[in-house]
Amino acid sequence: MKVVLKNLTKVFTNKKTKKEVRAVDNLDVEIPDGKLIGLLGPSGCGKSTTLYMISGLEKPTSGRIYFGDNDVTTVAPEKRGIGLVFQNYALYPHMTVMQNIKFPLDNAKWSTKEAAVRAYEVAKLVQIDDLMQRKPAELSGGQQQRVAIARALVKQPNVLLLDEPLSNLDARLRLQTREEIKRIQKETGVTTIFVTHDQEEAMSISDFIIVMKLGVMQQLGKPQDVYDDPVNLFVAKFLGTPPINVFKGVIKNKKVYIGDDAIMDTTYDDRDVYVAIRPEGFTLDNGVLTCNVEQVEIMGRDVSIISKNPNCEKPTIRSIFDADLKLPTSGKYKFGIKPNKVFLFDGKTEERLR
Repeated sequence: MKVVLKNLTKVFTNKKTKKEVRAVDNLDVEIPDGKLIGLLGPSGCGKSTTLYMISGLEKPTSGRIYFGDNDVTTVAPEKRGIGLVFQNYALYPHMTVMQNIKFPLDNAKWSTKEAAVRAYEVAKLVQIDDLMQRKPAELSGGQQQRVAIARALVKQPNVLLLDEPLSNLDARLRLQTREEIKRIQKETGVTTIFVTHDQEEAMSISDFIIVMKLGVMQQLGKPQDVYDDPVNLFVAKFLGTPPINVFKGVIKNKKVYIGDDAIMDTTYDDRDVYVAIRPEGFTLDNGVLTCNVEQVEIMGRDVSIISKNPNCEKPTIRSIFDADLKLPTSGKYKFGIKPNKVFLFDGKTEERLR
C-alpha cells in the first residue's frame, strides 16, 4: 500500500517558555507500494516524529496522511493496519516467544488454533520457529529483534514501521539483521518505512532514502543516486564512509582553486565555494591538489592515505586506493581528482553548483 504525506507538519510547544519547535516542516512525499524506504538523518531531524505521525501515535499540527486513497490522519493507530517495531523491541518478559508474537491476534479475538498457526507461519518467515517456548531473557539481541518483527507482521499489516531497530545490536548482528529485514520485506511485499541515523544501514537495504535535516526533507531518491548526485553540502557530508572531504575554495576567472592549486575549469562566475571530494575520488597521476601525506592505513583490499591540506574543513583528508598500487608514504604529493567524484557547492547557500 502506498503512503502519501501531504504538507505534513508537527510543531511542539515548550509549556514553560512557549517556544515552538518545528520538528517536521511541510513534508510532502509519496512512498510507493511495496517498497522499503529509509528515513535518514541526524538526531533531531524529525525522522522518528514522522514515523509516529504515520503510525498515529503523534497527531500532526497540519497536513494529511493517506494510506492508498484513504485519509488516515485522524484514524486511531490500531485501526490503521500498521505494524510497529520500536528501538527497544518492547517484548513482554513474562510471555514466551509464541505468546509475544500472537498477542495482537489474541487482542483481535482470533481463535487459539488460528492464532497459533499464524504465529508459527510468521516465526518461520523470520527464522525463529525453533524458539517459540523461550522467553525474551533467554534470547540474544538479534533473536529478540526477530520476535518484535514477527509480532509486527503477524496481523499482515498494510505498512511496517521500524524505528531504529538495529541500534541496540553489535556490529556483526546489525549486518546480519539488516539483511534479514530486507529479505523479509521482499518476501512479504509490505510497504516498509525504516528510521535510522546510520547512512550505511539505510543505503544497504532501502529502495529509496529520504534525507532529512531540522524537519525538512533535503533529498529523496535511490541510495546510489543520492550518493552520486547530492543536492546540497549537508547531503554530501551525511552520506559516505569514510565521509566526503570538504575544502574551502574560490572560483576565479572560470577556474576552481583550493588554496593556490587550480583543480578544474568551470563556467561559474567568481565566488566562494566548497569543494567536496569523495575518498575514492583521488588519483595518483595528473596531480592538481597539493597535500602533505602523513600515513598509510592498510585495510585489506584497500589502502587509506591520510594527508593534510590547510584548506580542508577537517584536520585530515582520507583518500582510498587499491592496495596493489604504488603509493606515496610521506611528504608533499599532488593528487589527481576524478571529475565525477568532485562536487561544488555555493559558499553561502551550500546548494550544489556542479
